[in-house]
Amino acid sequence: MMNRWRALHRRNGAVAAVLVLWVGLTARGATAQTLTRDQQLARDIFEELIEINTTDASGDNTRAAEAMAARLLAAGFPRQDVQVLAPAERKGNLVARLRGSGSGLEPLLLLAHLDVVEARREDWSMDPFTFLERDGYFYGRGTSDDKAMAAIFVANLIRMKRDRIVPARDIILALTADEEGGAHNGVDWLLRNHRPLIQAAYALNEGGGGQIRSGRRLLNSVQASEKVYQSFVLESTNRGGHSSRPEKDNAIYHVAVALARLGVYEFPTNLNEVTRTYFERMSLIETGQVAADMKAVAQRIPDLGAVARLSEHAYYNALMRTTCVATLLEGGHAENALPQMARATVNCRILPGEDPEEVKRVLQRIVSDEKVTITAVAAAKPSPPSPLVAEVMGPIERITGAMWPGVPVVPIMSTGATDGLYLRQAGIPVYGVSGIFGDIDDSRAHGRDERILVESFFGGLEFLDRLVRALSMPAT
Repeated sequence: MMNRWRALHRRNGAVAAVLVLWVGLTARGATAQTLTRDQQLARDIFEELIEINTTDASGDNTRAAEAMAARLLAAGFPRQDVQVLAPAERKGNLVARLRGSGSGLEPLLLLAHLDVVEARREDWSMDPFTFLERDGYFYGRGTSDDKAMAAIFVANLIRMKRDRIVPARDIILALTADEEGGAHNGVDWLLRNHRPLIQAAYALNEGGGGQIRSGRRLLNSVQASEKVYQSFVLESTNRGGHSSRPEKDNAIYHVAVALARLGVYEFPTNLNEVTRTYFERMSLIETGQVAADMKAVAQRIPDLGAVARLSEHAYYNALMRTTCVATLLEGGHAENALPQMARATVNCRILPGEDPEEVKRVLQRIVSDEKVTITAVAAAKPSPPSPLVAEVMGPIERITGAMWPGVPVVPIMSTGATDGLYLRQAGIPVYGVSGIFGDIDDSRAHGRDERILVESFFGGLEFLDRLVRALSMPAT
C-alpha cells in the first residue's frame, strides 16, 4: 500500500511539474503575443544595440551604426539616404534621411548617441552587454543612456516607411559616437565636416523624460538648456626647502586658503526663461514651503528668503546660479620637504548666457592672492537656451496630456551636458524629450545594473512616434 501511494505521489508530482512548466511557457508566450508588430520590432532593435559593446576603450560604434543602417536599408530606405561616416576606426556615425514632400520646411533632426560608458562584468550582477528582461525591466549597459532612444528612433522611422508616410519635412536620424567621452565626438565632427547632412530647423535629443515616484507619474520634462562646462587650475609654486625650517610662504597654504574662500562664495541668482518656467510649473506639483518658495523665486525679483531655502538643495541651487567646486587636489613632492607646487582643479558649471571669462575674473577676486595663478583647462563651449516655442512645446503638451492625463510638461535646464550643446552652438535649437518615464529615486544611468522599465520603453516608443509625426507634419 505504501509503495502504491509513493508511486501515485511521484506520478502526481510529475504531472504537477509538467503543468507548472506548461503554465510558465504559456505565460511567457502570452507576454510575447501581447506585443504589437511595432513593439516587437523596437524590442528586437533594442536588444541588438545593447549586445553590441560601444564603449570607448574596447567597443565598436561603427558596428552598431552599420547594424542600424542594415535595418533601414532592409526596410526600403535608398542607399544614398543611409550613410555610416567615421572619423576614425570604431567611431562610426549613422546619418539617415526619410524624405519629405518637398514643402520647403527645414528638416527635423532626431539625435541619439550609440556609445556607452564603461561597464565591467565583475561590477554587475549580470553581463552588462547581454540584453535581459526581468521583473518588468530591460537590463543592460545603455538601456537608459541612450540606446533606448536610438532603438525607438530607428523602429519608428521603419514604421513610417512601411506605412508609406510622407512627412511635410525631411526627417534626419543621427546616431553618433563619443558623447560619453573619447576623442571623436560624432555631433561635433558631423557639424564640422558634413553639416548639410544634419542641418535642421530643430532637433529632438536625450536630456529630458518622465519622472516617476512611488509608481506615480509626476511630470514629463523637456530639456531646453544646459550649463556650460569649464574647469580652472589654481596653482602656487615656490622654491621649497627643508621641512625642518618651515616658512609661511607655503604653496599648499596659498592654495588651501584660496579654496576656503571659494568654498563659502555663492554666485548670484540668475534665472532664464527655461529655469523660471521650471520653478513656476514645479510650484504646482510640489507642496508646502517648497512650492511657495518655487513660486517666489520665479518672480521677476526673486524672494531672497526663498532663494536661500531652495539653495540648500543641491539641484535647485545649481539651477539658480553658476557653481564652481574643487574636484582635484595635489601638492608637494616629499614628506620632509617644503612644497614647491600645489595645485587644485576647480570645475565650474556656468549658466548659459554668462561669460566664462567673467567667471574667471570672479575667481581671481575671490582668491585675491598674487601667488595663486588661475588658468582655464580648456576653452568653454557655451550654448544658448532653446526657445520654448509653441511649434514644439504645443505638440509635446498635447501628446503628453492624451497619453498621461494630468501629467504636466516641465522645461528643464541640465546641470550636466549633452551633445545638444554643439547643435545649439551651431544655431540649431535642441529639445531633450523622450516620454520615457524613470524612477527619480533609482536612476542607474552610468551605474551598476542599468535598466529601464519595459512599460516606459514602449510608452516612449508611442510618444516619440506621435511627436515626430506631429512635428514633421505640422498643421497648416
